[in-house]
Amino acid sequence: MHYPSPLQPGSTIAVTACSAGVPAACHERLDFVIQGLRDRGFKVLEGQCLRENQEHVSAPAAVRANELMGFLLDDRVDAIFPPWGGELAMEILPLLDLKLLRHAKPKWLVGFSDISTISAVLTAQCGWASLHSANLMQLHPAQDDALNRAVFSLLGLPAGESLTLDQSAYHESASVDYAQVPDATFSLSKPTQWRALSSGHSDDADSVHFSGRLIGGCLDTIGLLSNTAYLDIKQLKTTYARDGVILFLENGELSPTAMARLLLSMKLNGVFDAVDGVLFGRDGTAETHGKMLSHAQVIAKVLGDLSVPVLWDTDIGHVAPNLPLVNGAYAEVTLAGGQGRVVQTFR
Repeated sequence: MHYPSPLQPGSTIAVTACSAGVPAACHERLDFVIQGLRDRGFKVLEGQCLRENQEHVSAPAAVRANELMGFLLDDRVDAIFPPWGGELAMEILPLLDLKLLRHAKPKWLVGFSDISTISAVLTAQCGWASLHSANLMQLHPAQDDALNRAVFSLLGLPAGESLTLDQSAYHESASVDYAQVPDATFSLSKPTQWRALSSGHSDDADSVHFSGRLIGGCLDTIGLLSNTAYLDIKQLKTTYARDGVILFLENGELSPTAMARLLLSMKLNGVFDAVDGVLFGRDGTAETHGKMLSHAQVIAKVLGDLSVPVLWDTDIGHVAPNLPLVNGAYAEVTLAGGQGRVVQTFR
């Protein structure tokens, strides 16, 4: 696994929207978080694909792909922070020269939601570690919860070192519209409780431990890409047979039945046979969408018979705070005494 150089004051961060752009109503928030990066001592390069959003994207696919490739190949750039996710990052995948990137100096790609469409592929196809975490638009300089602070702790971690992160104490009950409140921070008010759906071969579901190389992201796109040439989980299992693989997923906007179909297709394709544990994040949509199943019931129904540990309601995804997880890093996951913990090692 190739880890990008640790970020430090003086490092250069490129900001480009490889999926949805930022409309004018949210420019005040964008300026605020970009200034937050500068206040940390980073140099910031703004891309052209950023401050517009038409038909759910910042620019046509070829333009977005060209700008992203330019930053990924530019050795003056240390990290790329898209502002947030979106809907259509997948359309630029065929336009990225992954063969060329395999031989390039790795850079951090940071974010979640539709950003994981690109970051998980960079890890699987190019061997670059990438960071699944809060998006740039959430990185308010005054946001001081432990998981948001850990974004920059992980980005600054030297190769060979480890970082331990514990589950949050509280999470959000509702997100904020940055167009209305550009200076908003998280309102963490609901108690967090990671849950064990399955402890694998252990008889004690209250004490769970598993380890492996991390890979994953937003189920809405990762589920579609898994077992394709872009994100072959079974090949990752072969590559990292000694370490194992941990798959982490979170639902962005799928209805319970749509989520069930996608998880079932992954199951039929043998994706879950290739992993040593599963982390499932808090659901991004609390609605049942008029269905007679809840998202929690779907997880139990589809994943309940897996022979590997499954933890759900974890700090991953669209309900802040977001546990930063490095695709490609070796992780040890525990749930004991009702407390979840992840130790990530850059090895």
